[in-house]
Parts: sequence; C-alpha cells; structure tokens
Amino acid sequence: MDVLEWAAREDALQFLLPSLVSEFQQQPDGAGAPSDVEGGQNAADEPEYPQEVPILPLRGVVVYPHVAVPLTIGQPRSIRLMDDVVAGNRLVGLVAARDPEKETPGPEDLYSVGTIAAVHRLLRSPDGTMRILVQGLARFRLDGFTAEEPYLKARIQLAPETVESGLEIEALKRNVLAQFEHIADLIPSFPKELLASISGLEEPLDVAYTIANFQRMELETAQEILALDSATEKLRRLLTVLLRESQMIELGQKIQNEAREEMEKVQREYFLREQLKAIRRELGEKDEQAAEVEKFREKIETAGMSEEAYRQAMEELDRMASLPVASAEYGVIRTYLDWLTSIPWQALTADNLDLEHARRVLEEDHYGLEDVKERILEFLAVRKLRLERGFVGSQPDQNLIRREREGVILCFVGPPGVGKTSLGRSIARAMERKFIRMSLGGLHDEAEIRGHRRTYIGAMPGRIMQSLRRIGTRNPVFMLDEIDKLGMDFRGDPASALLEVLDPEQNAEFRDNYLDVAFDLSQVMFIATANSLSSIPGPLRDRMEIIHLSGYTENEKVEIARRYLVPRQVRENGLLRKEIRFHVVALRQIIRGYTREAGVRELERKSGAICRKVSVRVAQGESETVVVNKAAVAELLGSPPFRSEDEINLRISRPGVVPGLAWTPVGGEVLFVEATLMPGGKGFQVTGSIGNVMHESARAALSYVRANARRYGIAANFFSKHDIHLHVPAGAQPKDGPSAGVTMITALVSLLTGRKVRQGVAMTGEITLRGQVLRIGGLKDKVLAAHRYGLKTVILPQSNAPDLEDVPEEIRARMRFVLVKTVDEVLEAALMPRRRSPKTADKDKS
Repeated sequence: MDVLEWAAREDALQFLLPSLVSEFQQQPDGAGAPSDVEGGQNAADEPEYPQEVPILPLRGVVVYPHVAVPLTIGQPRSIRLMDDVVAGNRLVGLVAARDPEKETPGPEDLYSVGTIAAVHRLLRSPDGTMRILVQGLARFRLDGFTAEEPYLKARIQLAPETVESGLEIEALKRNVLAQFEHIADLIPSFPKELLASISGLEEPLDVAYTIANFQRMELETAQEILALDSATEKLRRLLTVLLRESQMIELGQKIQNEAREEMEKVQREYFLREQLKAIRRELGEKDEQAAEVEKFREKIETAGMSEEAYRQAMEELDRMASLPVASAEYGVIRTYLDWLTSIPWQALTADNLDLEHARRVLEEDHYGLEDVKERILEFLAVRKLRLERGFVGSQPDQNLIRREREGVILCFVGPPGVGKTSLGRSIARAMERKFIRMSLGGLHDEAEIRGHRRTYIGAMPGRIMQSLRRIGTRNPVFMLDEIDKLGMDFRGDPASALLEVLDPEQNAEFRDNYLDVAFDLSQVMFIATANSLSSIPGPLRDRMEIIHLSGYTENEKVEIARRYLVPRQVRENGLLRKEIRFHVVALRQIIRGYTREAGVRELERKSGAICRKVSVRVAQGESETVVVNKAAVAELLGSPPFRSEDEINLRISRPGVVPGLAWTPVGGEVLFVEATLMPGGKGFQVTGSIGNVMHESARAALSYVRANARRYGIAANFFSKHDIHLHVPAGAQPKDGPSAGVTMITALVSLLTGRKVRQGVAMTGEITLRGQVLRIGGLKDKVLAAHRYGLKTVILPQSNAPDLEDVPEEIRARMRFVLVKTVDEVLEAALMPRRRSPKTADKDKS
C-alpha cells in the first residue's frame, strides 16, 4: 500500500493541531520549520526545488501547497524512497493516483499535477509501516518520468498559481470562510482552535488550500481544485463543495432530530403507560392489556369452537398476555384471535322446509328451468324427512366408512344470460338462508382460497372464511361464480385448492392456512356456475353435481321479458307503467331481428334502449302512452341486424355450402361449411381457425368421398387434377369438435355432384370412415340454435333420439327431425335430387 489516510479527519486534526497553529501564525508563506527527523538533518530555511524529484504516489488523498498532512506508508518501495529523501534534501513530489484501489500505481496511473513537499516528521511503527508529516511547498506539473526502480522519479516544472486582487476575490474568500465556519458549527467535534487559526488567514490561496485539505470531498474534485490555475476559480469550486456539504449535514441532522423525537415519543408513551398501569393498580382497576385479554377469554368461551380451535386459542391468548403491548407479535396474535372468535362456529340459519313455499318462490323469480327447480325441491324434501325422522346427526351404524352429508354441491353449466347466478339468490330466498357470491373469474392465487400463512406480513384468511365471517352463519348458500375461468400460475392452482372445499368427504374439516384449525363446511350449500365444463379440471368436476341449463325458446323469452325484464327496465329508467306498454308481437320482433343469443341479456338491453328513448319523450313533456308494437320497434331500434331465413337461403343458393349445428360456451350456433374446387394438383386444405379434431373430421370426410367416388358419379382421376378447399367462416372464432363431420361430407358431395342443399335444413353428427353417423353432445342447444335461425329440419344421429325428450314440446311440434345411421341417409335427406350428370364425370372421363 503506497499511502493511506493516517486516521479519520477528527483524529488527524488532533494530531496536527499543535504544530499547525504555530505554523499558521509564524509561517504565513507555508515554508516548513526545522524539526527533528529520525536519521536525517535539519531542513534548510529556503529549500531549493530541483528539476528532478522522487515521486510518491498517493492513494485517495491530495496534498496541497502551504498545508501539512499526516501520511502512512506501507509499500517497500515507498519506505525506501522516504529513507533516501530523509537522508537527502527532504523534498518529495506528491502526486495522487487516479485509481485508489490499485496497490502499485505506475506512471500512467498518476495525475499530471502534484505538490512538492518537505518531510517534517517521521515515525517508524512496530508493524513495519512509517508515519510521516509532510508540508506542501509548491505546485508542479510532471514533465516526464526518468526512473521507475527502485521507486518513481520524474522531471517537474513548477506551476505557480495566479492570485488575483480586487473585491471579487475578497468576497469569495469571505464567503468560503463563512461557509466553512457554518459547517464547523454543525460539527460539535471540530477543534475550535483550528477554526480560529483558519479564520485568521488573509491570503486567498492559503484559505483555498487549507479549507480544501480539511473538507471531505471526492478525489476527482480535490484534484480539480489543485489543478486550477486561478485562485478565484479555486475559491469558486470550493464554495460549491462547501454549500453542498452544508446542505447534506443539515439534512442529516434533520433526519437525526426526527428519529430522536420519534424515539423520545415512544419512550414517553412507554413511561406514561407504565404510570397508568401503576395508577390503575392503586385504584384496583385492570390495565388495558389485562382487560383485552379478559375480553378475548370471554369470546373464546362463548364462541362454541371445536376442541382443537379452543386449545389453539387459549395457547395464543396466554402468549399474548405475556407480551408487551408495543410488541409487533402482540398485534399479530390479537388479529389472529379476533378472526378466530368472530367466525360463526355454531351459528346456523333455520331452513324453511315448506316445499310449497319454495316452489312458489322459484316460480316467482324464474320462468322455466324445471330441472333445477325439481333438484332444489328434492334437496328440501330429503332434509325435511331426515329432520322429522331423526336421521340428522344420528349414526345408527358405527361401521359406516362414509360419513353423513348435510350440504349439497351443485354446478350450473350453461350459456350466459340464462339465469345461473340469479338462480342461486332464488334458492337462498326459497330456503330462507343467507346468500354469498364469490367470483372466481381470473383468480390466480391459491391463497385467495386457502389464505396466507401467519408468518407473512399482512396475512389474511382466504375468501371462503372471510365470506363466512361477513355473513355470520355456517350454512349459507355459497355461489362460486365463473368456476371455469380459474387461472393457474407460479402462485399456485386455485382449482386444486377448491378440491377440499367442494369435496363432501373432506370439507367437514377444511383448514385455512391462516387459522390452521379445522372448520366444518359440510353445512354450506355450494353452487358453482360455468359456461363450459371443458376448462374445469376432471377431479374438480367429479366432486360436483352437474346441472345443464340450455338456452330459452322464443316463447320462454317472451314470457321472461313480459314478467321480469320489461317491468325492471321500466322502473330503472324512471317510467311509470301507464307511460309505456309493450305488445307481445314487439317482443317477438326484438327476439327475432335484434338478438341472436341463448340467454336474455341482449333482450333486456334492447328493452332498456326502448325505455330510454321513451324516457326522453316523457322528460320533454309528452304525456301520451307509448305503445311499443312492431312498427315502433323498427322506429326506436332501427333496422334489424339479423334476418336468419334470408341469410341462410342466400348462402345455400349454390352447391357446396351446408349449414351445420355447433355447441359453444355461449349456446348453440349455426355453422356454415363451404367447399370449392379449382384446377391443380396440390391437394386438400381446410381453413377457418379450426382445431385438430375438426381437421381430422375434414380429412375423414374427404377420404370417405374419394373411397365412394364411383357411387356419386365422380371420375377416378378427378382428385389428382383438382384442388379442394374447405372453409368454415367466422375464421376469427376458434372452433373444434367432431360433430361437423356429416356437414363436411355433405358440403363435399354437394360441390362435386352439383346438388344444392335443401332449404331449411341443418345437420350435426360425427362420421366414421365406414360411413356411420355417431352420437354427439349438446343436442338441445343445437336444436334451439336451429330454431332461432328459422330452420325447420334437423338431421341428427339415430343414437341421439332419447335426447329429443329434453327439447321443449313447442320446438318439437314446429320442427322436423330426421334420425340417420349412415352418411347415405344424410345425403338423401339433405341434398336436392340429381337432375343431370355431374360435370366432373363428363369432363374427366377422358
């Protein structure tokens, strides 16, 4: 190590103070006074400056002219240099190194401006290092190095500073002195004698160098002050450093004062609290902590907890009683006990088991949905019999592995707008239970279900326990909305966390991570809602009773609008019943021409739009009753966007276009399959944003047609000379499933034989390579979609015949169903009769 700062600034000042005071008072020119040096001679009164001097690299410090500085030397080459200097003229060149971390700086690592100094004192330490006191004499610039071994030597040129005179430099000097005195006042340990000596300096250059020596600053800034030629510029740069240092010290003292005040406040509160405890003891009163502990003890005794929860609560209460109130752990335990005692451990809502009352409520709130209503009545009937016959809570056979179940877990699956969420509220009202709704859409964090561990800051129970605490009973109707839209990421899988909640065999001992005690959820009636079962994991789907809710028929929509939607929109838009009246024909017009949905949300929006337009008329002073009929609907809502029958007839006017039926999460839909051919030999392509299953159905359809080409009058070499393109429109919407197989075969045969599809026909069914038509799912939704589009004939697999019983009677009465087993039956029922020989056979026989 070349040179280190001997000690901290305060220690250095104490070391230098005696000699500096006398030198600043007796040697204004900064020349070094003679002093004893170990093994050397006395310094000359006016040392001469040779052109070549030994160079001592400095690490992390800059020595200025007219300033004495203590240094510590540890490198062997530097110790040898000092031995030679002391034995000679005691003059050495001090130059700062650019990188203080480099142990042995070379010529290229040094700044170009340094200070020639005289060695005043030298002290050898037992550890082999050397402590010296040097005094800067004059500034120089390096003119080239003459030697690097055994130590650095260089030629130098003296670079005397320019000292201006006048008011400006005097003002700068006074400002620098004043700012330094201000900083010294802010530092209690700064020696007052040294401050008095510095304040007595007259020469601007002495002021600049002396203050720069004692002021803490970056190495680059210190070297910059040395390198500046003008005393005025040195003072300006130094003043900037002093101003910034003053602001930093003041800000630091402000922060310390604030922290000290906060600590004093805490101590004062502690002493006051202790005095208050002593006063209460003298008065025979309990202190605040003891009163809070006693309050929690009473809550625990009356909460009706399980044995495990009671034992856990008492252990935490004992810990809380032994902790000081100001402890962070005290607040954590207090919050935990507050949650543990506020959960409804025994609070139950008595069920209204009157089946007629439940039936009446369900009929009042919802039209149709007979399957769901029957399931709720079954649950109430079973519970009523169990209570009347004493089966609830009894265990006649102790060897039973399966425990008794009290709650029910249902899952309503259906398109949007069919009343899944509102049905949960109706069930709660029919049973006179409290109702909770929890939306699971977009939920990613497993802790939202199970809660956080108490070790985390800000830990809370999961939303299940939060909802039960908020509702105040342990047997509510709990709606888990949008369960098919759960997410999964690095924070966990909420669907897996729900397995325990929705498992009748496990939820009697549900453990929240925060509470860490078992809680009985078996009395809760869980009702989940979903648009599709495909995105629900299999194990979770297996724990729920699935109830499918299909779309509404036109008559059902009319009744729902007349009984519920229209009166609600009239009321929400500030109208009176006498100011607007809807005709049934107008509602049918809205359903057919302005909505195309399985539910009734868009129907309610359109009804609301009509009511808002009528509200404008009423607000403007019109008093006549507005009768909404078919003509008024067109006037208020504009031209209808949907013309189902005209659209379908236009699209199937050419061969190769066939309407099929598809199931989607938003209900049934009519799906058109189009086929075209062109000269070439590239093969077969399928487009329309379809999935792998649908691609496979298209390939199977083409293979069947090619295998039976002769039966349909298609030349054998036709497929090698033509390309076929099969497209499913609405390409931006993903589609998949096997039920479009019969539609694809029909489209290909229609294209290649020139036979158009019969009007009003739609179809669905999976195919095999042998021409068999297999069973499909979602039949009711598909039939309702065909009815919405005005289609009269539906071709479907023979194996789906039992599913027609789920189709409403009014739909079955208006539509014709063709049950088929083979592709030939499909083509016979779907395509027009052949009138002439196919072009393909005539053109390609050659």
